[in-house]
Parts: sequence; structure tokens; C-alpha cells
Amino acid sequence: MHDASVYLGREPRLGPLQLLSSGKVRDQYVLDDQHVVFVTSDRVSAFDVVMNEGIPHKGRVLTSIAAWWFEHTRDVIENHLVSTSVDDLPKLDARAKDKLRGRVMIVRRAVPTSVEWVVRGYLAGSGWKEYQRSGRLWDQAVPAGLQESAALPRPLLTPTTKEQHHDLPLSLEQTRERVGAEVFERAQTAALELFRRGGELLESRGILLADTKFEFGLCNGALLLIDEALTPDSSRFWPSDGYRPGRTQPSFDKQVLRNWLEQSGWNKEPPPPTLSPAIIAEVGARYLEICERITGTRPDMPAAASAR
Repeated sequence: MHDASVYLGREPRLGPLQLLSSGKVRDQYVLDDQHVVFVTSDRVSAFDVVMNEGIPHKGRVLTSIAAWWFEHTRDVIENHLVSTSVDDLPKLDARAKDKLRGRVMIVRRAVPTSVEWVVRGYLAGSGWKEYQRSGRLWDQAVPAGLQESAALPRPLLTPTTKEQHHDLPLSLEQTRERVGAEVFERAQTAALELFRRGGELLESRGILLADTKFEFGLCNGALLLIDEALTPDSSRFWPSDGYRPGRTQPSFDKQVLRNWLEQSGWNKEPPPPTLSPAIIAEVGARYLEICERITGTRPDMPAAASAR
């Protein structure tokens, strides 16, 4: 049985709003011809598989962090966010608004690129595995003799495809051909600058940004930052005071869940194993901590939920 504070979503309608699509974590509803409503659930995925259990209030954490970054990076690139107020949604009753409060982003419609724009500053995860295998990060040269979790000489863009399960790496040239030279140049420049800006700000809060992914979309010819940015779902965050190269790092993001799943013996294919109450609580605590570190506050929660 799921905790009452967990919102798994995927309703076919929210009041008058029709479900447009349902991703691993976010559901999109049609607002009008120019706007879409993102509702961020408490679903959690790992290795591109959605777990059966949710993490309490995770959707509110992700919405709060994403909105904070959207506001603080508009000078780097414009983004799709219009409002995070559930009161801006038409014809929803008080009960529905309370359920969705803190989970909603009203955004401009944009056509996403067919690429996930991954930027890496350290050797971790699939990047570390690729380095062990080839001594490179796919098509890009990296110095020899680096340890696990070592800092790269400079952040590298390592794009991937978007797959239902297990995204595939793309070379920079493949990415350029896939999205076109103009979009590639604009997105690459924005992704690297967002990573630099985010890394500097996070470091001032005692956090190392190991890697992250951005998504961009086109709206009336303008390239926008879309989806989310620099959240625990899209990034690998390490506490800087515990950083030691040569090992897997302690983490503020869902790496603790990935580690638990690796140790469970799961083959990383559906169906996922049942998550223990202990790992659900640990992941939830890390999400709340990173939200407070980044934004200075806990996410917007209904009074009954925030008193838990």
C-alpha cells in the first residue's frame, strides 16, 4: 500500500484538462493551443525503469528545484516556464488543487529536440564504465590514468538518444546531423554554460555537480530550456566535503537507489523489485535536503502533508 502522501498520477483528465502524454515522472496536460501543464508525480525511475513505489513529495521537490533554476538561468537561455501556481489552472476544485499544489508547471508549448544533452564534469556512472572500457568518453579523448570520480580537465558534452529503455550514446557529429548545425551550436553553448553556472552555484552550497542532462525545445524558432534543470532526477550531486577520487561518491541524488538496486541482483529490466521502506525513506530525505540546499526552503506542500 502506498503512503497517502505519494502521488503517482496518470489521470486521463484533470478537471477539464486532457492528458497529453505520460513520461517516467511527469504527466503533460493540454491547457490551450500555446500552453501545456506539467504535473510532476512522486514516481521514481532508475536505469530507465519506473519503480512501482513512489517517493513521498518527490514531485514537489523536483518542481521547486526546477522552477528555482529556471528563474536563475534566464540570462543564459530563455525557458518554457510561465507559472507554478495551481490557482492559474481553470475549473479545478479545492481537493484537486490541494493534491496538485507544488507539483504544477504551466509551460509554453515547444517541440523537443530528439537528443538528451548530457554534460559531464567528473568520471561517474556510464561515463566511468565507458572510460574503463575504451579510455575515452565515446568519441572524445580523455587523459589516461584517471580514477573513478576524477574531475575531467573540462566539462564535456556527451549527448544521447531518447529511448524508452536505455538511451544510446551519440557522437557530437551524429548529434549535429540529428538536430541540425544551428540548433546544435546553440544547444551545446547553452548546455555547457548552464553546467558551468550550476556547478559554481552548487559548489558554494557544498555540492559538486558531477553530471547532468538538459533538454531543449523549439518554440516559434526560439531555442528554450525545457522539462527540468539541475534536479536530483537529472543530475548527479555529491557533497563536496566527502569527495574522494578513486571510489563511488556519497550522493544527494537517486544514486543511493541505483546502488540499492545494483546490490539487489535485479537485471535492470521490467518488472523492478519492490523497494523497501528504508530505501524509500532514505531517498526521500536526500531529495528534501538537496532542495533546501539549493533553494533555501522546503517545497510548497499542503499544510497536512508538510506537518508530517
